[in-house]
Amino acid sequence: MTDVTIARALLSVSEKSGLVDLGKALAARGVELVSTGGTAKALRDAGLDVRDVSDLTGFPEMMDGRVKTLHPMVHGGLLAVRDNPHHAKAMEDHAIGAIDLVVVNLYPFEATVMRGAGRDEIIENIDIGGPSMVRSAAKNHQFVTIVTDPSDYGTLVEELEASSGKTSVEFRRKMAAKAFAATAAYDSMISQWFAFADQQQTFPDMLSVNGRRVTELRYGENPHQKAALYTPVGPHGSGIAQAQQLQGKELSYNNYNDADAALELCAEFAGQDPAVIIVKHANPCGVAQAPTLIAAWDAALACDSVSAFGGIVAVNCELDAETAEAIGQIFTEVVIAPSVTDDARAVFAKKKNLRLLLTGELPDPRRGGLSVKPITGGLLVQTRDNGAISPDDLKVVTQRAPTDQELQDCLFAWTVARHVKSNAIVYAKDGATAGIGAGQMNRRDSSRIAAMKAAEAAEKYGWDAARTVGSAVASDAFFPFADGLLAAAEAGATAVIQPGGSIRDDEVIAAADKAGLAMVFTAMRHFRH
Repeated sequence: MTDVTIARALLSVSEKSGLVDLGKALAARGVELVSTGGTAKALRDAGLDVRDVSDLTGFPEMMDGRVKTLHPMVHGGLLAVRDNPHHAKAMEDHAIGAIDLVVVNLYPFEATVMRGAGRDEIIENIDIGGPSMVRSAAKNHQFVTIVTDPSDYGTLVEELEASSGKTSVEFRRKMAAKAFAATAAYDSMISQWFAFADQQQTFPDMLSVNGRRVTELRYGENPHQKAALYTPVGPHGSGIAQAQQLQGKELSYNNYNDADAALELCAEFAGQDPAVIIVKHANPCGVAQAPTLIAAWDAALACDSVSAFGGIVAVNCELDAETAEAIGQIFTEVVIAPSVTDDARAVFAKKKNLRLLLTGELPDPRRGGLSVKPITGGLLVQTRDNGAISPDDLKVVTQRAPTDQELQDCLFAWTVARHVKSNAIVYAKDGATAGIGAGQMNRRDSSRIAAMKAAEAAEKYGWDAARTVGSAVASDAFFPFADGLLAAAEAGATAVIQPGGSIRDDEVIAAADKAGLAMVFTAMRHFRH
């Protein structure tokens, strides 16, 4: 394959940014411009000579623009293999002229859906002719150049200037790959809208998963791995991927993963009293609510100050300077907040490597959607764990019911536990975590590890007793044996919240009664692996 001279270009774009400048650059090189509808008008308004597609095809645009480029005079000019004698003869016999360059971007289906348009308008914004031309041109990239992204217009012009009006095979291959990715993503958006929004299917027969690359990351979970950040193509909410970074180094793969875990838990406290979440390796290591943000920070840090070193901090309200100063006393990788005061920003400006992220509104923790996990040979797909409970959902199963304070601590501990890797045990007292046990192979060890951390904190801060004394303890799944519950009782817990449902529930309840514990069942499990 060799360089191809651009003599005729077909332009038909929905997004018209950069169009006129591109048209002028092509016209200056003597390229014949062929166009449709609004694109042709925009070029003519700029003083450029444009040939209508209808003049090329001999047919007018019809059916409200649904039919205009679906014609052999267009697709023959795009698909012809020019060094094939049979193709060349067909072009000569039917007076089909070659089209060397196609510049197309598609109807704004995504934007139409996202602004809440009605079904009929959404259907009308499914482009047919555009993807057909893109695919024809991209398939025949041996002879045809296809450009689908306005950000590539400048690169195209540079290519033509460097090669005396020609494009190289390397450039055409690159643009063809990008073009097929664009049509695949476009079709994927449409299929997702039909499946999830229009037909309310949870698991369609064919699942389209797509994304738009935002940036390549320095490396993945480990230095020998490569990584990149993608955001969904199509309607989606905002989250850590959309947060505004005000300062600091580029976020790493692990930063994004841990920051997402922190933001997900932080969202549980949206609109409530000030809350601070400290996360390390995607697990909370300290969570607290208090009347002031600085008090919440102190209580969250006291849970596990060792693990907090090099961690991620998220807050549910505007970050103030006093709290920023306190956070700055330990090494912190990322700080996440809905907003930040100017004084707090000035405090963090002294920490050049610290990443400061602003999210605006916090995500909805009860939002729907699917989570996708690759496994060897396939994908595991499930609905998001957005389940929640209220006090009315709780069932008291022990002789003693929890006090009002114990009930509040139970609900707080339960909120945190659903964001801790299983097996998860969370002790909480007075709106703060007292100890967190995560990721163990049995629940008893999680109980003991959490209690051990609480004992270490008491020793460090000179408290008379660990904060597990008089605390509530949450378990993300049922206690299969009484040993985990008894370990919590030994640590001083007085109330327990757990799903229930074990074949040994009666044994566990009896152990709780014997220890004088109050225990409630939620009937909802929150495994997180």
